[in-house]
This record gives sequence, structure tokens and C-alpha cells, in this order.
Amino acid sequence: MNIQITGTVEYIDIGTGAWAIVTDTDEQYEIWQPAPEEILQEGLKVSVTAKIRDDVMTMAAIGDIIEIEDFQIP
Repeated sequence: MNIQITGTVEYIDIGTGAWAIVTDTDEQYEIWQPAPEEILQEGLKVSVTAKIRDDVMTMAAIGDIIEIEDFQIP
């Protein structure tokens, strides 16, 4: 299932560390690696089209895991 997410990229220092997108309503989506290098910047505002990955698990377990398919930096 593809979803649209707009939020801020954050590095979450938990376990081995994880990149996430946090929305204005405090929903967290963990970014599945490999991710586009251009968006892995703390505090960057982004809009992404992503696929929710129900078939993987991570050590961070901070929210739904997403695989970014397309992105825009407004």
C-alpha cells in the first residue's frame, strides 16, 4: 500500500539508530534502508510517497516501516 507523508526527517538515537519521518501530528515512520541520501538530513522537511513494509522488522521498532519510492523537498 502506498501512502503520502509530509513531515520532518529525524535521526532517532535508539538501538543502532534509525532515520524517521515525523509528521505534524507526531506520527513516526521509520525509513527503510537504503534510502535516498538526499533526505537523510536531520530537520529536513519532506513530502514522500512510500510503501509500508509489513514484511520487515527492525531493532528500533519506532513506527511503521516505509520504503521511499519518491520524494520532494519543498
